[in-house]
Amino acid sequence: MQRLDHRRGRGQIRERNHDWRRIAKEGFLIALGSFVYALGLDCFEVPNGLAAGGITGLATISSALASRAGLTLPVGIQTIAVNVLLLGYVVLRTRDGRYVARSIAGIIVSGVFTDLLAPIVPVPAQGDLLISAVWGGVLVGVGIGLVFLSGGNTGGTDIIAQLLARPTGLPLGTLSILIDGAIVLASIPVFSLGNALYAGIALYISGIVIDMVVDGPRTARVAYIVSDMHAEIANEILYKMGRGCTELQARGVWSGKERPMLMCVLGRAEATRLKAIVAEVDPDAIMIVSDVHEAFGEGFGRIGSI
Repeated sequence: MQRLDHRRGRGQIRERNHDWRRIAKEGFLIALGSFVYALGLDCFEVPNGLAAGGITGLATISSALASRAGLTLPVGIQTIAVNVLLLGYVVLRTRDGRYVARSIAGIIVSGVFTDLLAPIVPVPAQGDLLISAVWGGVLVGVGIGLVFLSGGNTGGTDIIAQLLARPTGLPLGTLSILIDGAIVLASIPVFSLGNALYAGIALYISGIVIDMVVDGPRTARVAYIVSDMHAEIANEILYKMGRGCTELQARGVWSGKERPMLMCVLGRAEATRLKAIVAEVDPDAIMIVSDVHEAFGEGFGRIGSI
């Protein structure tokens, strides 16, 4: 009994240590991502009047209008206020307390960094809208991507899209694009058409960079192979490449013939090697290769790893 209690105690200690490590890692990602995100805004986008979508874009527009009226309206405070109000909808829709907590942290920390860094960081490309759009988009994308890796977010138009999805019946992706586009268009009378065009470039670049940060390191390829010599090809994959493969049952609609189809997930560098193997064993085989954003399991990363 004492041994059992001792083992349970050690297990609880290990679990608590694991929880603290996870919290520390998530907190570090949120802080680092928010810092990089704020650098992108304060060094490139906001000083050059690039309202690149999102709640931050709206805040950039309202901050410029307030400045012309002799008022100071910080961008970070605005984003915190609007996003926290919108996040109430997420709280009502989800029971994932950890996600809500990480999102609140991302919203607050990114907003605070945005206002703290604004008076002290340099503006290296003042007036150069192209450089500002490119580097602003890169830094904002990296920052948001790091916060996404923590499991939270920095708020934004995705919450507005969720609010509008049900009454409009439009897909979330379409609504997000429309909302961000409307914000970019709304910046034209405040800044200029040129600024709005470059803001669109920054918005596009940040979207690509977010995907690269979140999915890029894990990008792999999946190959589907249909061949009468499937057994020989599977053997080559197993023993020459050291990769596993799965045999699926497929049927030709026209011929009605049943024949196996091999599925193999592999790294990018292995795709050419697999093509050579299939071509050598059965040049008439049907082979389809496509990209996958993430692959987990034996030979790849563990599920939940960053």
